[in-house]
Amino acid sequence: MPVSLLPADLAELAAKVIAENRAAGRTVALAESCTGGLVSAALTEIPGSSDVLDRGFVTYSNEAKRELLGVSGDIIETFGAVSIACAWAMAQGALNHSGADVAVAISGIAGPGGGTEQKPVGTVVFARAVRGSEELVGEERLLDGSSRDSVRHQAALVALELLLP
Repeated sequence: MPVSLLPADLAELAAKVIAENRAAGRTVALAESCTGGLVSAALTEIPGSSDVLDRGFVTYSNEAKRELLGVSGDIIETFGAVSIACAWAMAQGALNHSGADVAVAISGIAGPGGGTEQKPVGTVVFARAVRGSEELVGEERLLDGSSRDSVRHQAALVALELLLP
């Protein structure tokens, strides 16, 4: 594998995502918050990624989630930006605003601040939406919150796994 700007595990998993989705004839989109485009960056490290990656949305602010993805303000106010409900709405919004077959959304608290007792640093939510399917995949994970880069790295790996066919 060529030299990558990213850690080897991210680059290797991204290559697998590109290869398997290309073989399946699927395109993907991302809606990223706490990862700030890291998943999209990992995918674009791979030659031929344009066959698979339709687009990525970096919606770090709540306003961006509403404006770019159509996430309801009621969802954010009621459940918070770091909730499965918000991640699901982000994934659906990414599908609705792209031509992709599958979308994955990531939102979380990378730290070092911003955590609460209910949602400590390292809390990250994920969702996957598939065009034409009612399948709901959403999960909340408490990742190792010892450092911001660790949370973002782990979250990117989970998101890439969710993009595998």
